[in-house]
Amino acid sequence: MLKFAMIAGVAMIAAPVLAQTTTGPVQGSPSGTAAVPSSTPGDAAVSGQQGTPTDAVPMQSAAREQPATGSQVAQVVDTEFPTYDKNGDGKLSATEFGGWMVALKSKTDPTTKPDAPETKKWVSTAFAQADTDKNKSLTKTELTSFLSQG
Repeated sequence: MLKFAMIAGVAMIAAPVLAQTTTGPVQGSPSGTAAVPSSTPGDAAVSGQQGTPTDAVPMQSAAREQPATGSQVAQVVDTEFPTYDKNGDGKLSATEFGGWMVALKSKTDPTTKPDAPETKKWVSTAFAQADTDKNKSLTKTELTSFLSQG
């Protein structure tokens, strides 16, 4: 359950990152920007075709339906790691990791309370599982490996 919640959180973070990568302008779009691919036939991307800007959400719903791949997780970890590595040592302490995991869980469950005993237990269990070399800190590799499991 923990892994699925974390993968869902990573997928939610990855979806906007992945949506930003484009190969070039799409012909027929009024602004010359690339359209977000539709996941279902009724969904229109933001490309001047039928629909509204809120129709660009299929990327996020598709990310929830399919588990994130290892490369997607690695990309998110590379992007977000410096944000949570407060002391800049290239590793996450239990506190830094906890801040990140609570942020991820809060996105999937807004009722998450960071100071609640069950949240603290959840974070400490996750940290213990992710810290494969048991040195009380997590590298990008350990974190990517942990979040890629599913």
